[in-house]
Amino acid sequence: MAERLTTDPLPLLRDLIRIDTTNPPGNERACVDYLTARLAHRDELNVKVLARTPDRANLIVRFPGRGVAPPLLLHGHSDVVPVTGQRWQHPPFAAELIDGEVWGRGAVDMKGGLSMMLTALTRLHESGQRPAGDVVLAVVADEEHGSINGARWLTAEHPELFSGIRYGIGEEGGAGLDLAGLRIHPVVVAEKRACWYRATVRGPGGHASRLSPPGMAAGQLGTLLTRLSGARLPRHLGPAARRMLTDVAQALPEHLATAVRALRDDPTDAPPAGLPQAAALQLDSVLRHTVNPTVIRAGDKINVLPGEASAELDGRILPGEHSREEFEAEIRALIGPDAELDLLVEGLAVRQDRIAEPMFGGFYDLLTELTSKADPGAVPLPMVTPAATDAGFFAGLGIRCYGWLPMNLPAGAEHRTLLHTADERIPVEALEFGTSLLTELLRDYR
Repeated sequence: MAERLTTDPLPLLRDLIRIDTTNPPGNERACVDYLTARLAHRDELNVKVLARTPDRANLIVRFPGRGVAPPLLLHGHSDVVPVTGQRWQHPPFAAELIDGEVWGRGAVDMKGGLSMMLTALTRLHESGQRPAGDVVLAVVADEEHGSINGARWLTAEHPELFSGIRYGIGEEGGAGLDLAGLRIHPVVVAEKRACWYRATVRGPGGHASRLSPPGMAAGQLGTLLTRLSGARLPRHLGPAARRMLTDVAQALPEHLATAVRALRDDPTDAPPAGLPQAAALQLDSVLRHTVNPTVIRAGDKINVLPGEASAELDGRILPGEHSREEFEAEIRALIGPDAELDLLVEGLAVRQDRIAEPMFGGFYDLLTELTSKADPGAVPLPMVTPAATDAGFFAGLGIRCYGWLPMNLPAGAEHRTLLHTADERIPVEALEFGTSLLTELLRDYR
């Protein structure tokens, strides 16, 4: 492994992928120790390692700037999701370089992003330059499992570390969009927040050799899953989603633009028509809360009727002033009153009086200008991501957060869709592209 950080993001990314920070259990301390050791020669840095529990460490590094701009936050998570049950073409923690691409868990989500951020700062230092203002780099734990040990804890217990910061840059989340052969650079201006539940139903158990009695738990669960399958909850068109759909329509050929405008303006809330399925689902998801069953549990013995069955539900609440109670009422209207709903995780709601939506203005314009200049054939677009990142916790401190890790991927490239799946990888060219743009942003932002 490299002894200190270089101006090439490739070796750093490969080293980070080889540090297994699968969450659970996380063990982000190993990643933090690696980075801390490689920053130790930089006397001007303010380096802090903070942890709620010993193995779940967070790294906060303040890089001094020129003082011509306010402090800027770069935030990224060091944990990755499991690879259990996935069939990879190449080992997920070997960081193999194959045909110009780095393969491995975290290549995009989001050790690739961390490599871009750290290398951009290193490039400024090695060239004798400083960023426009102080840059606070937060390498946080536990983003993939509720942020209990990461951004949620840091912003609650150590908000002083982020004092004076106006803007933040983080990951894009699930903001990819493939339409009409466009090469799109997403700039995430708003995101949903997670609201996860366990739905439990109960019924008579017994010996499975007999006809089952009415109301058996597995049957009730089947009904619940059927009601949730493909469900479209009520429509809520917010300002960020309106801007997103408007700008998407302007970038498309007329037949697709008409379909997007219809989705934006249709008072009947009819299912989207005239769009490819993947794009239709993506765009429709920013108009409503969503809920999907993901983990199913019932019996554990084949000849016993289970008396209890459950489904864990991945719920996502739209940005804005939408409450958990409102969301839960919409789920209840769908599944009925009988199932028990236990809240597992609730993301932080960003109050409108702290951060107005949508978050446009000079800083957003700078991000789009940088991408357009570097990649004239592509289209920067404001995005509402149906996923949730740590941005919500930092936004709760009054920081305007954007998801912006630019990659010059070919139109229709699958790399952004490989988050959390097998064969995650990133082209070296895209890694370099993002590093160069981040370097320019840090040097010149205001």
